[in-house]
Amino acid sequence: MSAIIDPFHAIAISRTAHRLTAEGRSIIHMEFGQPSTGAPAAAIAAAHHVLDHDPMGYWESGALKARIARHYAETQGLTIDPEQIILTCGASPALVLALSCVFAPGERVAFARPGYVAYRNTVKALHLEAVEIPCGEAERFQVTAEAIERLDPAPHGLILASPANPTGTIVAPEEMAAIAAVCRRRGIRIVSDEIYHGLSYVGPARSMLRDDAGALIVNSFSKYFSMAGWRLGWLVVPPELIDAARARMGNLFLTPPSLAQHAGLIAFDERDELEGHIRTYARNRELMLAALPALGLRRIAPPDGAFYIYADIGHLTDDSMDFCMRLLVDTGVATAPGVDFDPVEGHRFVRFSFAVSTDRVEEALRRLTPWFAAQQAAVAAS
Repeated sequence: MSAIIDPFHAIAISRTAHRLTAEGRSIIHMEFGQPSTGAPAAAIAAAHHVLDHDPMGYWESGALKARIARHYAETQGLTIDPEQIILTCGASPALVLALSCVFAPGERVAFARPGYVAYRNTVKALHLEAVEIPCGEAERFQVTAEAIERLDPAPHGLILASPANPTGTIVAPEEMAAIAAVCRRRGIRIVSDEIYHGLSYVGPARSMLRDDAGALIVNSFSKYFSMAGWRLGWLVVPPELIDAARARMGNLFLTPPSLAQHAGLIAFDERDELEGHIRTYARNRELMLAALPALGLRRIAPPDGAFYIYADIGHLTDDSMDFCMRLLVDTGVATAPGVDFDPVEGHRFVRFSFAVSTDRVEEALRRLTPWFAAQQAAVAAS
């Protein structure tokens, strides 16, 4: 029997947004975690050179794998054999590889609720059983060692994300170590989604590899490197899983685009340009946080990293999809409904992405302020 996969509701919002654009409307896209900036200039220049001189083909860049390994040494103090790094067509295939390498159909995989929509649906598509851990304000919307300890029976695996989507919350280093210890003792394999590493406003995020050498690490060039459309990511596996991961990558996806691999290698050393993007996100974050109380949005997840605001709109609606669609049609601001990330409580949450230019954030807030005031007035009058 085939798995039933829930739709990604933000895509429906985006489709409507693009239709409105075609009709001449001014639309501000805050529905996806997609940087408005492009790849680093030097990476683009390298890609032009490759297009002119390289016929390209199926290929795995040894130089890029070595550079990624050096990145872990530089940022986390870890020594990783480049052969442990499997280059993938973005983080999504890396997650498929990770889950299929270590779990069999019917096994139980836990993750936070709210959490990225693809965790739940990829787990289901692979005929694994999803175990959603409710995480609210008291837990800073993040998985805790205590919550994992309480799971009975223990799941076979845990997907952890820090910084997380949709909340941006980061797990503290001591909690990361505690989670690793509980999982080790209970025989729970960790898959750590570290796609938002580098995007932090409260200090560097810690890789789970520092606490659990057996963890599988998912990462990508889509977020920090502003290369979402290049479809390039990687998976770090322990030595005993190299052959299994390579076999799955080769059969399911072949290799990532050659052009993206050439550009990605150059992008790693364009830190000044990339850190400039982080400064822009930090300014956008400050603008959003300062404006939220005036919008009546006072209950939010702590946006420690990534580029999201996950806000409670339960005082205004119990249908976040309808709310986001009305917001888009009335103001031209596209957002993501909370039901994508939480099928239980998400009807009263919305996610804003501030991965756009600062002038777009300012314009969005100008449009949102009277609209939210009108919504609050309508509720008060009803």
